[in-house]
Parts: sequence; C-alpha cells; structure tokens
Amino acid sequence: MRLDRFLSNLPCFNRQQVRLLLAERRVRVDGYCVSDPRLEVREFSRIEVDEQLLQAGRAARYLMLHKPQGCVSATQDPEHRTVLDLIDEADKHELHIAGRLDFNTTGLMLLTNDGQWSRRLTQPQTKLPKIYYVETEQVIEAHYIEKFQQGFYFAFEDLTTLPAELTLLGPRSARLSIVEGRYHQVKRMFGHFDNKVLRLHREAMGPLHLDPGLRPGEYRALYPEEILAI
Repeated sequence: MRLDRFLSNLPCFNRQQVRLLLAERRVRVDGYCVSDPRLEVREFSRIEVDEQLLQAGRAARYLMLHKPQGCVSATQDPEHRTVLDLIDEADKHELHIAGRLDFNTTGLMLLTNDGQWSRRLTQPQTKLPKIYYVETEQVIEAHYIEKFQQGFYFAFEDLTTLPAELTLLGPRSARLSIVEGRYHQVKRMFGHFDNKVLRLHREAMGPLHLDPGLRPGEYRALYPEEILAI
C-alpha cells in the first residue's frame, strides 16, 4: 500500500494533514524520514509520526527446510505429520509454504510469512527453474531427453508442459529442471514412458539450493543474500 494511503486510512489523519506531515518530513518508515507519498509500505514496515508509533511491523521470516519422506506439505492434517510439526518456532503458524512437495518427495522446502516474496518465487511468470534428482524403476532411455524438451500433453488440464531439461546421471537416475509445478508433474512425465518414479528429491528452486548441512527434518533461516536473490 502507498504510504499516503496508509496514513489517510487512519482515523487520526485526513488527506491534507498527511500531505503536510510528509512535506515536513515528520514521518519515519523503518527509522528513516520520508516524504514520498508513493512509497510502498507493508505489514513488515515500522511506521512512526513524530514520536507516535502507528505500526510496529511484524518480523519477516524466511526458512529453508530439508523435507523428509512421509510428511505432508500442509499447515495442518488430521492424520499425518506436517512440515510445520518440524518447525520449533513460536510464530510458526504464521508461516506458509512456498512450493509444496508430495508426501514422499524430499528436499528443499521454503516457508515464510511474506506473501509477496513467496509469490515471486512460485508464480508461473517468473519461470524459476526447480531442480530435482530422480530415480526410476526402469532404465531412463536417451530418447526421453527430446520428449522432455518438447513437453507433455496433460489431458486433465488440457495443456502441454513447458520445455524441461533432463540430464542422465546413470541407467535409472537423472537430474530434471522444470519451470512449472503441476500436480504430480514429474511422476506424470515419467509415467508417459510407463516408468515409475521411485525417488524424487528437490535440490533447488531458482538460485536457492538446499543446504548440504541440513539433515532431513532440519531447517534454518535464510541468509540475507538468499532472501534478496528472489
């Protein structure tokens, strides 16, 4: 929301008063005096006028989790352990998942209370690559590569997947880069060849890579440079 709109929405100021406050540089956002009415403020911004605190601002949280098998990508579930059950933080129920994983899929998962940040990470327009390590029941043939580049038609959604990059690592293992997150997408891609996925592990989302020091079920806060990379 624009700063002038935020101030005008408060019962203590009208528009004329807001213009005067900004012109006199009596408004501080995150400790800095500001005069630009168009400045975008968020729920994380600390906003003050003179010595009056108008919004304390919530702390933005960004966590990287190594998701284990047998864990639901949800905030609550009546039957299964959820990823939030792995988080030992007082404010964990304010967090949401940025990019879900299937029940038995492991690897990088990101949790945050910053909706704008998570939308940049997951919205289709950004086309951030998601990197997976895949193991299959049968041999992954070389001709798979071209088909992954061409895309797969999913009749249920009536769409063709965007080009994906498949790199063979062994007879039954590969690394896959996709820019979408369709329902069971990787399993359905290999299902085109009647080749069952036995193991699926997300290694990266865009510039963010799973910390090799995190064991399954462990998490850490993102570093400032990782947050700014999205």
